[in-house]
Amino acid sequence: MEKDKKARVSVDPARGAVPLSVWAAEWLERRVIGEATRRNYEGFIRNHLGPSLGRKPLAELARLDFEKFVKDIYRGGAGLAVSTVNDRMVIVASIMEAAVVDRRITENPARGIRISRRDAITVGEEEVPTPAEVDLIAAHITPQFRLAVYLQSGTGQRPSEALAFATECRRPGSVRIRWQVSAQAHREDCQTPFVPLKHRLEKECRDVPTALFIEQEIDAHLLKWKPVPVVFTGQKGKRIRLETFFAPRQPDAGVMPSIASYGYQFKKACLSAGLVDLDGNAKYTPRSLRHFFASTALANGVPIHEVSRWLGHRSVKTTVDIYGHLLPSAWDRCREVLQRAMRPAPPAATSFPSEEASGSADNRAA
Repeated sequence: MEKDKKARVSVDPARGAVPLSVWAAEWLERRVIGEATRRNYEGFIRNHLGPSLGRKPLAELARLDFEKFVKDIYRGGAGLAVSTVNDRMVIVASIMEAAVVDRRITENPARGIRISRRDAITVGEEEVPTPAEVDLIAAHITPQFRLAVYLQSGTGQRPSEALAFATECRRPGSVRIRWQVSAQAHREDCQTPFVPLKHRLEKECRDVPTALFIEQEIDAHLLKWKPVPVVFTGQKGKRIRLETFFAPRQPDAGVMPSIASYGYQFKKACLSAGLVDLDGNAKYTPRSLRHFFASTALANGVPIHEVSRWLGHRSVKTTVDIYGHLLPSAWDRCREVLQRAMRPAPPAATSFPSEEASGSADNRAA
């Protein structure tokens, strides 16, 4: 038996040998929660916590493991917002705290682990692919998702928004974004595969201008795959029909494509294209394509308030926090503007012809 000096609690090492995935399942089984919340927790444990740390015994988990985990699930292409990731880490901390109470471990290594919003949202230049790299990803991803790559990089859509693209989204010279794929859309019993945009009501939408190559990619997609009708119930109970571009393609498929499946195919495309970091991991995530759209537009003088609106940010402050440091430097321009305002250059002196030149002119005139 080991004894924690601070808490003075005896811990049996054998009880800490339980794998995290097994303990998490036991923890969830004992929770008295609603069915929707239970499915939410189950999905997080199955899709994220289990594959990453599930095999590790409780006693071998360290704070560093959870710090790496929280960064990986945020950057890993699942499309989870900072607030969502931090909410999920509350679940993880509760799972580990229960192990402390049950005397399986002496302390909770997941307590207080979260992503700092400021650190998380600031985009570095290394997170933004080049135009050539965007084309490489599109060329290597499974063909059904090629258009999603260009919708994200060409119009700044979130992964969930690009996968909700439908015929009603297409407008002359623009796309109208109104829906995003629900986190539960991959479930066969899901009645609402599409939900309103982040920070928006069901009737709200945003229009984003489209370059010619986006129009061409949409046409090319439609030559291979016809839109698939999906009927669902909106939040107000009204039946809605969408002619979707990314609905199931196999005859027996009964589920919508998930954000996780798109992230998986995206990662495979990066690896296949050789877009990897020093550790051999995929260099980019689907979120990187949204960064490409924003940084390319801003670097070429598109007003930041317009880019913010097209991205669907709640306020322009969010856009500044994420991309402000990538804007072209105005240092020299600011110096010149203030110099001209305060110390304008004197007007050029008016020159008069000399007497000799004037006399010569008079002689020529005579």
